[in-house]
Amino acid sequence: MTYHPKSEFMAVMMQRGFLADCTDYQGLDDALSRGVTPAYIGFDATAKSLHVGSLIQIMMLRWLQKTGHRPITLMGGGTTKVGDPSFRADERPLLTEEQIDSNIAGIKKVFESYISYDDGPTGALMLNNAEWLDNLNYLDFLRDIGRHFSVNRMLSFESVKSRIDREQSLSFLEFNYMILQAYDFLELNRRYGCLFQMGGSDQWGNIVNGIDLTRRVLSHEIYGLTSQLMTTSDGKKMGKSQNGAVWLNADMLSPYEFWQFWRNTTDADTGRFLKLYTELPIEECDRLGALEGSEINSAKIILANEVTCLLHGPEAAKTAEATARDVFEKGGVGDDLPTLTLAASDLADGISIVQLLVKSGLAGSGKEAKRLIAEDGAKLNDAPLYDASLVLRADDLVEPIKLSKGKKKHALVQLG
Repeated sequence: MTYHPKSEFMAVMMQRGFLADCTDYQGLDDALSRGVTPAYIGFDATAKSLHVGSLIQIMMLRWLQKTGHRPITLMGGGTTKVGDPSFRADERPLLTEEQIDSNIAGIKKVFESYISYDDGPTGALMLNNAEWLDNLNYLDFLRDIGRHFSVNRMLSFESVKSRIDREQSLSFLEFNYMILQAYDFLELNRRYGCLFQMGGSDQWGNIVNGIDLTRRVLSHEIYGLTSQLMTTSDGKKMGKSQNGAVWLNADMLSPYEFWQFWRNTTDADTGRFLKLYTELPIEECDRLGALEGSEINSAKIILANEVTCLLHGPEAAKTAEATARDVFEKGGVGDDLPTLTLAASDLADGISIVQLLVKSGLAGSGKEAKRLIAEDGAKLNDAPLYDASLVLRADDLVEPIKLSKGKKKHALVQLG
């Protein structure tokens, strides 16, 4: 559909390519035009850091605040105990309260790079749904809230239906997740006047449930807005690289590796990612995305710098670009490369080059490392590696060595 928004936030969502769907375009746009509007996105604490797949939602919260509204980051201290079954083939492993609390502490670090938690009218709120979920009385909850949910309707949602159609077990514990998330929306509206929920398009069913529940219990009109589920131009889900998840916390993925992930964006994705993950003007994003041949590389460097600057700060982006230039253009080592530090005991009997490729993260397994060497894809100090049986000893690590996988992936190995 063609819709011309009045509010700045809706215009940004549409023009920059965030928007997938909305429960009521006109109603939400009108509400946003009337004044400061609180909105939330929920984040379950299943790991100590969010990964780059969550960055589109974080950018939506940032734009919400930049356009004069109030973002709410909701930590799933309660819902993580159940686990979101949406589009999963199996049940999430259950985490202890200590693990959940530790994960929340790690996740919280990222948000302060993107949004401001202050006392102003648009100051963000950091909340935890354990605040209202942990003390629910089960019988009261079933009677007061459960009666508003039709099992027939819940089974019709694609996120649940796809699991059942594949004859994969869906536990009663998981089935409760969508009720709890709907209750979150109700409580946020009741306590904080939260007017709409945002999330990936896989959260559509959960969002609609929350809207329906709030209408039934409070007779309040609230809204939902979803973003595209991010995939690269070759259809791969955002958030993963060849070496695993692209984490947002610096202690789980170095700023250099994060920068390098964006520098390695495919040509076809560059313009789209500039619109979604940076604040450069749309016209500039289009201009950079339209560059061809070797010129597109300059656009990718701008993308990497802008995204890294937002998350890790301008100094980290500057250092990462300088390291990349040193490694690629000058054939140097670079001070900010991912580094594997070995103890003397690790080298008592020597360590094979295959083990080093795996330990440094350049290969996922010994088999992959051997294949890399056999196909001339590995280098040691910029010289081709041909011998998969090579063993290094302490004497070989008097100076740090550089391992390379192809032209774009590098790591240092040093003796501690």
